[in-house]
Formats: sequence, structure tokens, C-alpha cells
Amino acid sequence: MALIITDTNFEELVKGDKPLVVDFWAQWCGPCLMLGPIIEELASEYEDKVVIGKMNVDENDEVVGQFGIRNIPTILFFKQGELVDKHVGVAQKNILEEKIKALL
Repeated sequence: MALIITDTNFEELVKGDKPLVVDFWAQWCGPCLMLGPIIEELASEYEDKVVIGKMNVDENDEVVGQFGIRNIPTILFFKQGELVDKHVGVAQKNILEEKIKALL
């Protein structure tokens, strides 16, 4: 299951041992809700290798502002604490999986 990421736990997760994938979303965002099941699948499939989580943009102003998230869904990919890739909009599972594999 995808981890719930907040302003409070983001720093700890991004500096962790595993790569981090963050899905920025909101409850009112139709495309975000379409992407949700894909994120959940990937979180289950890669749980031993990558931390995959969701951050609600309505509840976490600090990180959203830090990365200038203006459109959702936006997915950020971090490796060793550094932002290495970004995807804006809905994507098919195989596209996101390629980006996740590039982190490993």
C-alpha cells in the first residue's frame, strides 16, 4: 500500500536508504483518482526496493511549495535525496514502472 507522505515525514523519507516516489494528488482531482490504483499496485510490487507514497496537496503546503507543484497529478522521483525525475499528468503503469526501474 502507498505510504501517506506529509510535510512532517517527507524529509526523513527523502533522505532514507531507498529511492522515493511521491504522487501529489487531491481528492477532488479526477485524473488523480484514476492514477491512484496504479500507484497502489506499484507500491505493492516495489515495496522492498522503493518507498512509494501519496501526498495530498490540500494538506501539505510546505513540500508542495518547495517543489512548485502547480498541476496534479505530479509524480516526483528521488534517489539519494535528490530529485531525479518528474512526471505530470496521468500515465500508464509501464511508463511509471520504467521510471521506477531507473531509480534502482
